[in-house]
Amino acid sequence: MKKRLSIIAPLLIILASNIAIAHEDSRQFVKLPKMMQKHMMSNMRDHLEVINEIVFYMANDQLDEAADIAESRLGMSSLKSHGAGHMAKFMPEGMRQTGTSMHRAASRFALRAQEGELLPAFNALSKVTSFCVACHAAYRIR
Repeated sequence: MKKRLSIIAPLLIILASNIAIAHEDSRQFVKLPKMMQKHMMSNMRDHLEVINEIVFYMANDQLDEAADIAESRLGMSSLKSHGAGHMAKFMPEGMRQTGTSMHRAASRFALRAQEGELLPAFNALSKVTSFCVACHAAYRIR
């Protein structure tokens, strides 16, 4: 058994390393100045925190709170606080459009959540996260 393992283990390591090499990151690299890269990463972490807070509020049937945080920190009215105007000039057009679409979807989610119906609000939230997924699937900054 030890003899088989000593033969199989190195083969598995070689195979795994070849799979990793074959699966290179094919997303478009967006070169940003170091300060902008840090700023964008900070914004992305904040967006994730907001999504988490929205889900928490929705799970506790607090749709007005979910709407408020969505609009103030993720929706169209949040763009200035994120420094979107400064960031946009460094982004390829597709990335810029996807980001703007996400912010618009967050504002639409806020309006839907204010209506007080949970299922339509979750549907609207899924549109927000779909833009997040699309952007992260297509672009990388490091």
